[in-house]
Order: sequence, then structure tokens, then C-alpha cells
Amino acid sequence: MNRSTIDLWVGIFVVIGIGAIVFLALKVGNLTSLQTAQTYRLEADFDNIGGLKLRAPVKAAGVVVGRVDRVRFDPKNYRAVVTMSIDQGYPFSKDTIASILTSGLLGEVYIGLDAGGDTQMLADGGVITKTQSAVVLEKLIGQFLFDKASTLGGGK
Repeated sequence: MNRSTIDLWVGIFVVIGIGAIVFLALKVGNLTSLQTAQTYRLEADFDNIGGLKLRAPVKAAGVVVGRVDRVRFDPKNYRAVVTMSIDQGYPFSKDTIASILTSGLLGEVYIGLDAGGDTQMLADGGVITKTQSAVVLEKLIGQFLFDKASTLGGGK
């Protein structure tokens, strides 16, 4: 092979490598869905969102049905307001329950939607009123240790 052919193959290999790195970066950043699917927005209030981040998945029955679009603090009721973009193909009833969940012990934080039985559906800009906040592991451990200390100290 002559020098220009080798240079061509090295260039092709480098372009494929850069493409693979960009693909992995998009995959890790939850930005793989570059198509503009039709979505509608839902809001939910939570006492504690834990480690929920923008672009976190919104799942129903384990299937990704949307993404977290915005997280803000409401100074009137001191709660976190989460705005979600849900794909149009997945309608949810008005009595849907939104929970902040974690995959595994230290996995990704996501919103889980449990559909109810109401016949009326949430529309664009709808609010999910039934929510369950994130379980904070440090808080649970602290409560457990406090309860243990009180039972040991109260027995004397």
C-alpha cells in the first residue's frame, strides 16, 4: 500500500472513533433522542426531589414516556415544582400518581408515573396532584439511629 491509502484508512478510523465518542457522550447525557417528538407538559409538586436532574427519564411501567424539562422552587408553598415533557402517544388520567424513584441503591433518579382509573385525561399544562417524594437514604439512616438511641437510653 502506498502512503496516501494508509492515510485515508487512518482518517476513516479516526472519524469512526470520534463518531463513537460523540454517540457515547449523547447516550450518557440522556440526549440521544434528537428527533422532535410531539409532547405535552405536566407539572407535579414534591416535598423533596432528591437527586433528580434535568433530562431525567419519566417512566411508566418501566418504559420511558418522557423527560424532566424543568425543576424550580415555589416560594409560596416551599415545594419543588417539576415540569415534565410527555410524549403525545402516552395519555395519563387525572388521578395519576407521580413518584420519585431510584434505579437500584445508588442508580439514576427518575420519575415513575402510575396511571389511575379516572376517565378524564391530563391535558397540556395539567398538574399531577398525587405525588410521592424521594426517599433520602441519609434521612432514613438518621431516623433509624435516633430510634435505636432512644430505645437504648429509655430502658434504664
